[in-house]
Amino acid sequence: MKVVVIGAGVVGTACAWYLAKEGHEVVVVERREGAGLETSFANGGQVSPCHAEPWANPSVIPKVIKWLGREDAPLLFRWGRWDPALWAWGLRFLANCTSERAITNTERTLRVALYSKLCLQQLRAETGIEYDQRSQGILHVYRDGREFDHACAAAEVMRRHGLARQPKSAAESVAIEPALGAVAHQLAGGIFTPDDESGDAHKFTRELARLAMAKGVEFRWNVPVLGLARDGNRVGGLATEAGAVTGDAYVLAAGCDSTLLARPLGLRLPIVPAKGYSVTVPVANHAGAPCVSITDDEHKMVYSRLGNRLRAAGTAEMAGYDPSLNEKRVAMILGHARALFPDGGDFERAEPWAGLRPVTPDSIPLLGVTPFSNLWLNTGHGTLGWTMACGSGRLIAAMISGKPTEVSLDGLSMQRFT
Repeated sequence: MKVVVIGAGVVGTACAWYLAKEGHEVVVVERREGAGLETSFANGGQVSPCHAEPWANPSVIPKVIKWLGREDAPLLFRWGRWDPALWAWGLRFLANCTSERAITNTERTLRVALYSKLCLQQLRAETGIEYDQRSQGILHVYRDGREFDHACAAAEVMRRHGLARQPKSAAESVAIEPALGAVAHQLAGGIFTPDDESGDAHKFTRELARLAMAKGVEFRWNVPVLGLARDGNRVGGLATEAGAVTGDAYVLAAGCDSTLLARPLGLRLPIVPAKGYSVTVPVANHAGAPCVSITDDEHKMVYSRLGNRLRAAGTAEMAGYDPSLNEKRVAMILGHARALFPDGGDFERAEPWAGLRPVTPDSIPLLGVTPFSNLWLNTGHGTLGWTMACGSGRLIAAMISGKPTEVSLDGLSMQRFT
């Protein structure tokens, strides 16, 4: 059948790839001039199933209270304006901050993330795709002893799910990544996840789009979607600035804009934008750049080596659909990066970026069926879009093809919010 995918980020492009592998005629409609130019462009670079805990958990509430009013808060809510969608999302977020819900949401998130890692590895072996990937694991470092103790306890829980999360002393952490030597005296310890990976999501998306084109996928660039036309309990087509686009099935993979496109159909998707920031620093001849991907727990920052570049990313700013750069938060990210890796690169030539990540209240993506018989959701991946992209795309392709999925779909669709 002919399947129209809305959005050519890493999620939409991966979905198009797997649909083409199933033999479908695929058209991808993208408002930008190429693949992966928005949320997928300059993210933290981590493919991290082992760090896939949901944002909503009992420990986050006191942290959010502590961060209120702080411009440098890792999670910043702009509550000053009346935004009914954000307030409704906030109430659902709080409802998920219980131990019971956190356990359920963790299992659902891990189900998709671990499956997706397997799909990515198979895709890499099949195609030889290159994207500055590194399979050296991720090291999560802690300065606060209590936070480290809590992480060690959580690691034991995650090991029951089959995840390798290895507590390490400060000295062992520096041995894994010698670039941490400048801050070794500050560290309480670390958690090492050897099975996690890193890589350039934009480069991956661009290369996968090229491979998809070779399979016959048609990408229509610079075509903003204006709306979805309703035809009874079906979608009849897309209204775009370049005219109507029709197909037999439609996949909504437009990130934060999925909410705006679904609303006229009567679908209220509980997704809000969380603006993330990053800086990309040329490494050049600097010897102090890390090779192992790092997560700094205290500042909620991640660092990934992408070839001859160092990507430093972090923070979440709930400020609506405003993609503009907040210079204070860019300076904060640069400051954290310099402090952790003093000789990590040419920080004077750092390139800042901000992108909007589609976040659900329970940190689980919206995958699968809708009340419309030919409309499918593949959105709401939050900070794990790169981690979950291949698995989500393969699941959607199987569903549209009428085939059984390789993992359970329980709790992944929008029905959990209705």
